Amino acid sequence: MSDPTRPQGPKIIAVANQKGGVGKTTTTINLAAALQETGNRVLVVDLDPQGNASTGLGIESQDREFTTYDLLVEDAELADVIQPTELDGMSIIPATVDLSSADIELISNEKRSFLLHDALRQPAMDAYDWDYVLIDCPPSLNLLTVNAMIAAHSVLIPLQSEFFALEGLSQLMLTVREVRQTANTKLRIEGIVLTMFDARNNLSQQVEQDARDNLGELVFETKIPRNVRVSEAPSFAQPVLQYDPSSKGAEAYRALAKELLNKQLTLAA
Repeated sequence: MSDPTRPQGPKIIAVANQKGGVGKTTTTINLAAALQETGNRVLVVDLDPQGNASTGLGIESQDREFTTYDLLVEDAELADVIQPTELDGMSIIPATVDLSSADIELISNEKRSFLLHDALRQPAMDAYDWDYVLIDCPPSLNLLTVNAMIAAHSVLIPLQSEFFALEGLSQLMLTVREVRQTANTKLRIEGIVLTMFDARNNLSQQVEQDARDNLGELVFETKIPRNVRVSEAPSFAQPVLQYDPSSKGAEAYRALAKELLNKQLTLAA
């Protein structure tokens, strides 16, 4: 399952799109749950000040004593910031609105773009034996997202099946290229996953066709459908795989995890 292009340790994937409402957090927590279901140990890093990934995995606001803010700004220990979830072998570093001021507070720090990279590579990480780290990025191309890209081995991009979906992608790709040229030469695009897909809708099909025509094999075969169970699950503080394991949404995220794992096997071959 290991990727020969990366160092030892967990595979770190930044889930990013500067556009909000594209299913980024939903994809992070449900892909993490699907990877956990296949026996992988997974850490979710909530890097969005809205803290939706933390809420969606059952971490109440009052229980977020130490967060990604403390990890980046206060140089907190990993043992203090990592919290278990209800799923065995899956943990999270939660976030709160405090993180929204990190850009300003870190501006004078010479290593401001490498803080997450260094935090996720400290010796204490080895004891946890993670297979995957998924970083839920904020919906903007700010210092936090750059930190995620420098820390990550690859970027997974959720793309909503709607008009203008591809237009915002060019700026994100440009940022990935800049990070690759300046700070993380091995960063690659893990893939683009179509979210909120409605097979009955001509627009969804057109977006898929445009994406595959323009981006080819970067687009995952798996599409995440519009599914009421996926929408309901966060209000019950659960991934959809836990909330309704047999739903179409849960099956789609299992398929996405399987496709991602198969990619890793292909790279390792």
